[in-house]
This record gives sequence, structure tokens and C-alpha cells, in this order.
Amino acid sequence: MNNISYLMLRLAIGLSMFGHGLVRLPKLSGFSKWMVKSFEGSMLPEIIVVPFSYALPVLELCAGLLLLIGLFTRQAILLGALIMLMLIFGTTLIENWAILPSQLFHVVFFAALMNYIDDNSWALDLKLK
Repeated sequence: MNNISYLMLRLAIGLSMFGHGLVRLPKLSGFSKWMVKSFEGSMLPEIIVVPFSYALPVLELCAGLLLLIGLFTRQAILLGALIMLMLIFGTTLIENWAILPSQLFHVVFFAALMNYIDDNSWALDLKLK
């Protein structure tokens, strides 16, 4: 992979994560209620779903912003991958197989970014070194 390809991948997944968080923040309470309702029939208790539903948009926004500006890129990649793994777990618990491919695709992006982290030359991380 080259530096420009890496930048395109980083910006693409960064925009996806940032956008997910950004649109959910203004309607956080409604998003939380929707998520709780989605998990009603699952084995995941509401006491876990509620705090996760409030934290998710903030975490998505932060991971996305860090990836967009290339700051703490390695940590942002790990955060994004962890978010996706938690979402995949939740998705399987509610058997929403239609959205699973999108989440898996996000994980592929994060894995590629981590695998080629040395190509991350267009980043604020370099200014910190």
C-alpha cells in the first residue's frame, strides 16, 4: 500500500465513524430508546444496553475525528475495531443479519489500516514525534 491509498482508507473509515456519531448525538435519547427496544428480546440486559447506547455515538465520533486528522491513529484504529466487534456481538444477539456485512466490512478497513500503519504519512501523529 502507498501513502495516498492509506490516506484514502483512513479518511473513508474516519468519515463513516464520524458521521455515525455526529448524526446520533443530537437525538441521543431517541437513539438510546431505539437501541433498547431493539434489544428487548435479546439476552443482553437493559442495564448494559442503555449505557452502551449513550456511549456509542460519542465513541464513534471520537474515533472518526481522530482518524480524520490522523491523531493517535493506532489507538483510534483499535477503538474503531473494538466498537465494531461490540456491534457485531450485539447484531448477532438480535439476529439482524442484514447489517452484519457492513460491520464486518468496517473491521476489514480497520485491519488494513493497522496492517499498513507505516504508510500513515499524512497525519498529525508525525508532528508529535
